[in-house]
Amino acid sequence: MEGRRDIFQRTERLLGSTCMERLKDIRVIVFGVGGVGSWCVESLVRSGVGHITIVDCDKVSETNINRQLMATTLTVGQSKVEVLRKRMLDINPELDICAKEALYTEETTDSFHLNEYDYIIDAIDSLKDKASLILKATETDAVLFSSMGAALKIDPSRIHVTEFWKVNGCPLGAALRRKFKRTKRFPKKKFLCVYSDELLDNQAVVVDEEVSSFYQKAQVNGTIAHITAIFGFTLAGLVIQDLCRS
Repeated sequence: MEGRRDIFQRTERLLGSTCMERLKDIRVIVFGVGGVGSWCVESLVRSGVGHITIVDCDKVSETNINRQLMATTLTVGQSKVEVLRKRMLDINPELDICAKEALYTEETTDSFHLNEYDYIIDAIDSLKDKASLILKATETDAVLFSSMGAALKIDPSRIHVTEFWKVNGCPLGAALRRKFKRTKRFPKKKFLCVYSDELLDNQAVVVDEEVSSFYQKAQVNGTIAHITAIFGFTLAGLVIQDLCRS
């Protein structure tokens, strides 16, 4: 226990012992540990969260190295969640971490037991699966925080947090709202999103040979580490703020 107290000593000075105990006890699940989700997990674990589940179906590829925490030339081809799990245990050996190499879909939602968590983090790229997770998560007692699109952006000052229906200037947010209205299925409660109203153009067309065996994205857009990391850190910050002020 002494070692664990040393790890989080500076955090406890800031947040206090009561909040640190609560962080140790809460259960968080993060869907998608790519450019946004991987940094969110890192921040949560370094802040003292004691129980975390990470979900992603992909392997590390060379195209991940520019922005994803666990992606290096040495981890290409390895399971993203397994590489990230090992890193998190290096940070806190007492961490209770479950790595699920799986794809969240409407068909697989029951396997994740969302009602068992205090916080649900949505960092999914797929529109269909993201919409399904939002609908299911808002039916639970858990607090949901969601990342909107982090691609095609370089200005960190334009990253904001707001309630989902107030997100503006984000094509992913707009697409989700259209989907909910078209299907007449809506989130059961309000939830906060991290988003940016900046939208740049791709400056180069590059042949992307990365093909997932689970799904293919309709379009591959340019991304950069400082933006995806700020999105992820902000999601983690929302968890900590919510927990410590409640």
